[in-house]
Amino acid sequence: MYTLGINAAYHDPAACLVRDGEVIAAAEDERFTHIKHGKRPVPFSTWELPFHAIEYCLCEADIRLADVDHVAYSYDPYMLLGSRSTQREISLPLEPSAHPVPEEWEAAWDPLFLCSIANAPRHLRDGAPHHLAARFCLNGQPEQHRWHFVKHHLAHAASAYLPSPFKTAAVMMLDGRGEKATTTYAIGQEVELTTLGQVNMPHSLGLLYEYVTSYLGFLHSSDEYKVMALASYGRPEFVREFRDIVRLTENGNYTIESPRLEERFGPARQRGGPLEQRHFDIAHSLQKVLEETVLEIADWLHQASGESDLCMAGGVALNCVMNARVRDRGPFKRVWVQPAAGDAGTALGAAMWIDAQERGGRSGYRMDHAFLGPEFSENEIEQFLAWSKLPYRRCENVAEEAAALLVEDKVIGWFQGRIEFGPRALGARSIIASPLHASMQAKLNEIKDREDFRPVAPVVLEEEAGKWFCSCGVSPFMLFVFDVEPDKAERIPAVRHVDGTARVQTINREQNPAYYDLLKAFQRRTGVPVLVNTSFNTRGEPIVCTPRDAVESFWTSPLDALVIGPFILEKGAA
Repeated sequence: MYTLGINAAYHDPAACLVRDGEVIAAAEDERFTHIKHGKRPVPFSTWELPFHAIEYCLCEADIRLADVDHVAYSYDPYMLLGSRSTQREISLPLEPSAHPVPEEWEAAWDPLFLCSIANAPRHLRDGAPHHLAARFCLNGQPEQHRWHFVKHHLAHAASAYLPSPFKTAAVMMLDGRGEKATTTYAIGQEVELTTLGQVNMPHSLGLLYEYVTSYLGFLHSSDEYKVMALASYGRPEFVREFRDIVRLTENGNYTIESPRLEERFGPARQRGGPLEQRHFDIAHSLQKVLEETVLEIADWLHQASGESDLCMAGGVALNCVMNARVRDRGPFKRVWVQPAAGDAGTALGAAMWIDAQERGGRSGYRMDHAFLGPEFSENEIEQFLAWSKLPYRRCENVAEEAAALLVEDKVIGWFQGRIEFGPRALGARSIIASPLHASMQAKLNEIKDREDFRPVAPVVLEEEAGKWFCSCGVSPFMLFVFDVEPDKAERIPAVRHVDGTARVQTINREQNPAYYDLLKAFQRRTGVPVLVNTSFNTRGEPIVCTPRDAVESFWTSPLDALVIGPFILEKGAA
């Protein structure tokens, strides 16, 4: 049985294909379209189906759309359409003003948004781009698949629990918004997700973080991680103000008062403008109140659920500093965060949820890596390099030759295997560098045209992690921070943030042999089992996907070398 999961409601459109409980493929549409987070400029819709990601998933399984049994879409518009909720299709207005919003519609969205999503089954049937027609074409056959609208937070919850390592667990979803919910609590038990509580619009920790992100001159629903990094440079000067905004009540509930940010804190920062101490302090205070709020919620959820393990998803769960506080100071023994915790991951959750319901059981699939996207064969890579007339050489031992470049403080683009699903580069499409000199952090920010306050993250051999980062065990998805061991700080200064922490990724050979071997080769040369790992992209671009993407990014940035499959390209090489 094939189940196709789709996210296309807010941002980060993505697709995922599940076969009898096993995830076959998953990818964000931005990897193919180069439209980061799927945010198309007006007048294009941001909820267009992720046709390219869908086509990739079908290709990976070598099937056509006609072979799919179920399609699961991670949003249910009928929750918001009042008496129209019994209709399977509704008329699509040409523009929002064509049909005034009926009073019964429980949404702050215009009719175009809801009508488009309600008609998504027709879009999949009739709207596929012509160059994808061979994969989508039904050749006059009746549609085989059943269409399912899955509640947005149910899809988040399923993405957190079903691929987790836990038999039963408490589940916490924290994001900007779903159809109505912004925060949801549940218990996961086999194929059941029992809701314990829910916070609805307009009260949203995720939207509050978005508002502050915009106020500080960054892109909302995109740059929240910059605010998290900025927080480490600040002081808790405005904690009282944020505690006035965020009010905890009982049973996991909270309210968000109107932020009135300019009234409270003065004029907003213009994008690209100078950063002042008050900006650092605002970020720090917001982060602190977020952490203390979620810790209190975690205490309630632990008592209400009776569970010892916690699964998390939703865009707020990408806040690795908050995750570490829940791990270290919260009541749960273990915390697991799904690596594509944002909206892209709802494609995974929707597909796994419908698969489990239709099969009547939870599968044995556990998500111990995120390498679920496209890969390219050695022959495909070499054909492109030869066609492009670029100088390259074949390596006898990729790990050893790449490590030799890293020891010389060269910065390399690393392109190996299947691309990662989710926002983090985890060793398939990464920029790799040595952590031995503090100047490397600034060098990488310059290469990627990033703000100078941004930290860079380490990858470490799983078996060595506890020796270099305090109490660090298995952490394959770069979703938690750890303190750098004091006696190791001077050896890896490039990856130590100003607050003494690092956002760690651990790796074992089973997850990614080429990546693991690279770290081992670097360790043999330096005694250090740690490398700098940041995403292989430049400012404004999504992570590279294809050999063409990698070569274009390499030649249009100050990278020193590109290691792509078994081949190496170096600038200045004959």
